[in-house]
Amino acid sequence: MSLRSPLSRVMGLGAAGDGPAHWWAQRVSAIGLVLLGIWFAVSLLGLDLGDRSQVVEWISTPLNSVLLILLVATASFHSHLGVRVVIEDYSRGWSKVAGLVAVQFVHVVAAGIGVVAVLRLALGG
Repeated sequence: MSLRSPLSRVMGLGAAGDGPAHWWAQRVSAIGLVLLGIWFAVSLLGLDLGDRSQVVEWISTPLNSVLLILLVATASFHSHLGVRVVIEDYSRGWSKVAGLVAVQFVHVVAAGIGVVAVLRLALGG
């Protein structure tokens, strides 16, 4: 028998038991997106976006390619967290399970395509 009350055992866990972890992941990824988004916008200001060779040269810089991959991965992760919450809140039954699987698949594929695109430009132009 536990001396803790039922309320203290569930405090902060949320309905699924992982509320704080999801909340923190969403907030930390949002902060990362803000910082990476500012870097991305500022660094694009000096580029002639109509000149492909200049853009490829910019992506080929190791720091820029790593930060761009981080931006793609963080955006995909943050989007996945948000869409997952919408599906969990507004779907029921088999459509909920199918929606969660589809959203996970789409976000992993989108992140993979983004990372491969950055690597192709960075390594081979």
